[in-house]
Amino acid sequence: MRRILLVLSALAITSPALAQQATGLWLRENGASHVRIAPCGDALCGFVAWVKDPERAGEIGLKVFYDMKPASPGTWEGQAFNPEDEKTYTGKMVLEGEALKTSGCVFGGLICKSVNWTRLK
Repeated sequence: MRRILLVLSALAITSPALAQQATGLWLRENGASHVRIAPCGDALCGFVAWVKDPERAGEIGLKVFYDMKPASPGTWEGQAFNPEDEKTYTGKMVLEGEALKTSGCVFGGLICKSVNWTRLK
């Protein structure tokens, strides 16, 4: 009986963490691209998995989020690369249910641009 309680306790502790995973395939709010977020060492990384515009097909496989490490529950901080201007920014990902908000910032967070994503799988 004690072992069963220990197993149930462990499952109860890990279940919220599993629900707060940003890994998977995400659709950008404008429908222009998909990003796959996956473990990358001790962090999360995001790679362009699909683009709507065939002229941007060269971006497929490009790492756009890297070194995203947990900052608080449902929040990761690291770096974000913007293929449009080819610059790297301080990055942040915030997961709320099946929605992910990513942002890239400059000047210590004074100027940020955010993008919303919807989980595909």
